[in-house]
Order: sequence, then C-alpha cells, then structure tokens
Amino acid sequence: MLARQAINFGKSATEAAGCSFDISPAHKQLRKNVREFARDEIIPVAAEHDRSMEFPWGIFRKAHGRHLLNTSIGNVDGSAPHDKLAQAIISEEIGYACSGVGLAMFINELSMTPLLIAGDDHQKEQFLRPMAEEPLMAAYCVTESGAGSDVAAIRTKAVRDGDGYILNGTKAWISNGGKASWYFVLARTDFDPSAPAGRAFSAFAVPANTEGIVLGKKEHNMGQRCSDTRMITFEDVRVKEEWRIGEEGEGFKIVMRTFDATRPLVSSMATGLLQRCLDESINFLRDRAQSDGVVDQITQFKLAEMAMNAELSRLMCYKSAAMIDNGSASSYHSSLAKTFAAEKANEAAAHAVEIFGHAGCSEGACVEKLMRDAKIFQIYGGTTQIQKLIISRLLLR
Repeated sequence: MLARQAINFGKSATEAAGCSFDISPAHKQLRKNVREFARDEIIPVAAEHDRSMEFPWGIFRKAHGRHLLNTSIGNVDGSAPHDKLAQAIISEEIGYACSGVGLAMFINELSMTPLLIAGDDHQKEQFLRPMAEEPLMAAYCVTESGAGSDVAAIRTKAVRDGDGYILNGTKAWISNGGKASWYFVLARTDFDPSAPAGRAFSAFAVPANTEGIVLGKKEHNMGQRCSDTRMITFEDVRVKEEWRIGEEGEGFKIVMRTFDATRPLVSSMATGLLQRCLDESINFLRDRAQSDGVVDQITQFKLAEMAMNAELSRLMCYKSAAMIDNGSASSYHSSLAKTFAAEKANEAAAHAVEIFGHAGCSEGACVEKLMRDAKIFQIYGGTTQIQKLIISRLLLR
C-alpha cells in the first residue's frame, strides 16, 4: 500500500518569470523529457489506437509514473504540482504525438480544477489523493445535447432531499465517460426560470460507482478516437451534500473560472498538432525534393504560413499560461490563444493534406488523422464563435 505522504494540491513548484520570450532551463528539460516520452510511447501506437479506438491505459500508466498525468496535483513521490506553463508544455508535446491521448489527459485536469478552485480539504482527499496515487481518470459532465457553449441552458437538476440532493439528467459527449472514477457535474439547483445563471447552478463531485449512473455507448468520433466519449445519464442519483463543490448556486462561476484556468492547455494541444502538420509536410517535401528537386512556390508559401502560425500560437499559449502562474489570469488572452490555435491547427492540417496530395487523403496516412483530430479544437473548450464573442465583449467593455 502506498504511503500517505503529504500532497500539495494547489501551489506550484516554480514561479513565472518576468517578460521573456524563452522558457526556463527547468521547463526546457521538462519539454525534452515529455518529447522523448511522446516519441517512444505514443507516436508508435497512435495510429493503432485511432483505428481500434481502444482507450490507451498503458500510456496513462507510464505517464502517471513520470508525473505527466494529473499534473495539477503533487505526486506521492513528493513531486509538487506543475505550474500552468509546464502543463502547457506537456499538453503541446502530447498533442504533437496524439491529441486523442492528449484529450483524455486534459479532461483529468479540467475535472480536477473545480476542486482546486473551490473544493474543501475533505473533497481533495476523497477525489484528488487517489489520482495522485494511481493513474485514475475523471470526467467533466457539463455539456448536454441542448446545452454546449450555452452553459445556462443546462437542464440536469439536483433537487434538495434531506441531507443531500437527488440528481437527474443526461450529459452528452462526455470524454473519459466510461473510464472515470468520478464525475464533475454541473446541475441546476434554482428552478426559478428568471434566476440568473450566476446563482442557478451548483457543482458536484460524484463517484462513478454511485447507484443510478447509466453509461451510454461509446461514440464513434471523427477524430481523437481513442478518447472514451459517451452520454452519462443520472437517474435519481443520491448525491451527498459533502460532494457539493463550493456553496449552492456557485456552480456557474466555478465552471467559468475553470475554463479560464484550463483553456491554455487546449490551445497548447492544438499548437502541438499544428507543429506536427508542419514537420510531416517538411519531411514529405524533403523526400520528394531528393527525387525530382522541385517544391513549387505555392507549397513553399503554405510551409511559411504553418511556421509563422506555429510560432505565434506557441507564444500566445505560453503567455496565457504564464499569466495564470503570475496571478494575472485573463479571459481575453486565454480566448485569443484558444481561437488562434484552433483555427490555425485546422488550416495547417488542410495544408498538410494538400501537400501530400492523394496520399494525404488515404486512410492510415498521418496527415489524414491529423485533419480529423484537428476539427474538434474549434468546438470543445468553447467554440471559436463563443471565443470571438468573449474577445469582442471584453474589447468593448
């Protein structure tokens, strides 16, 4: 049995530096380590996991052993939580190798963050400590079939019943849904139609083995297919009051703060995919140039665009992550990074497929997978359109 060492659930081991366009030696070493892990453990099996859609438990066990999984909390080996910039670097390198693997890892960070923001010590011990001790997964149950970016449209209800709540509703497209040991759930607790979103919802952490939780079938996703995505239905699930995160009515605010805190990780994963598109295109063109010596100017322009966008995306992602580390988190900058990285990753994937030509459209081609994987970045974590609304509203404010 693992020793119950003290675990720091919230404070980072490093502090963000002042204005700098380079990362620290510690971050560089981390990037080197993660890159080696991704090269050795993920890239060789990514295509097979995409084909079979098998959940990559073997990768996650190895990642947990190297503290690359559940990085928002410390590990039982005494290692401290990674700061947000370090998490962004990890997300970028994993996204380069396979964003399906990256999605499952990111969902854990997304699910844990509400507890780090508003959870009490007992909740952290119950739900977070096991994730430090073992490679466990969690799921973030907010989205519904009629409530995606519009969180205020959620219909799942938690009705007061004695010393707890009765939870009913269905969540849709929940990543890690069938593999999670517990769920973060957002539900309506104020049933007055005129109640503002800021006080109408409450947040809960619910163990996956609670009676009344029904798993839907695994979705056959277009991309990021090794992630386990499915509907989760709550049928008269009895939820203890001690599982409520924060005060009743604070759920919406907790979710908004969670998105701000984790959006740099989605952006960084998209940046990793963008960089992979560039590298695959360069390697393909080098091989072709060796045979006929010709790379046309239009193709060269596509390479230049991908290179520029990869650099810009990385800078924006790292800045938004570093701002969280130094206490100046900004919805504006995190939305800028998310929007730019998602859009440019999709552009890069389209360019890469065009560069490969017919070979790029064939099932099993690396760039074909990258193009399928890229699309969802424009949707989850807040759609591109929602991000643009956030940016414009903040500009006008």
